[in-house]
Amino acid sequence: MATAWQGSLLGAADLPLLGEVVVGLARTELTPAAWVDHRPGWLGGADLLFEALHREAPWRDERRQMYDRVVDVPRLTCFYGSGEALPHPVLEEAMAMLSEHYAAELGEPFVSAGLCLYRDGTDSVAWHGDRIGRGRDVDTMVAILSVGSPRSLLLRPREGGGSMRFSLGDGDLLVMGGSCQRTWDHCVPKTAKPVGPRISIQFRPRGVR
Repeated sequence: MATAWQGSLLGAADLPLLGEVVVGLARTELTPAAWVDHRPGWLGGADLLFEALHREAPWRDERRQMYDRVVDVPRLTCFYGSGEALPHPVLEEAMAMLSEHYAAELGEPFVSAGLCLYRDGTDSVAWHGDRIGRGRDVDTMVAILSVGSPRSLLLRPREGGGSMRFSLGDGDLLVMGGSCQRTWDHCVPKTAKPVGPRISIQFRPRGVR
């Protein structure tokens, strides 16, 4: 694989280690019904998880229909559905911790994990909401754990308006909840700045993509 990641010595640890979800967690109320939680540095030793996933996850190229043509998806992906073993034990632990922490608000566990590898600044994901399945009609949650080089994730109202930006990488956690997937869009834009690769792990409940 052509990507390369120079980890930080300060991020090194014997094993990737999750902190408490609540420590350092800050909620931004987007509207009375939509919110975002941000927890910087939730995962210590994130470099090690990045290296393991980058090396061992079954990454694949995707092609999708875009209007009248089929185009390459500008990132690599893999997906683990409900009941499938995740590619690293710390991801199993992260899913269980998030399910416990958000049980009262979500009312169900996180059960799937989608992984995206952004190889450099030319890889991206366009404005969208996770509205395939139940997320189109009901409030839900998507929790994103990021490892590798920080990239910007932008959020804006679906009906138009200004955007807000989060820089995610190196073990950061972002959780979008309430009506966020239905009423807001998010993206990871391309950048001309020199950036290293980033892996995004998206935890979702049943029937949400």
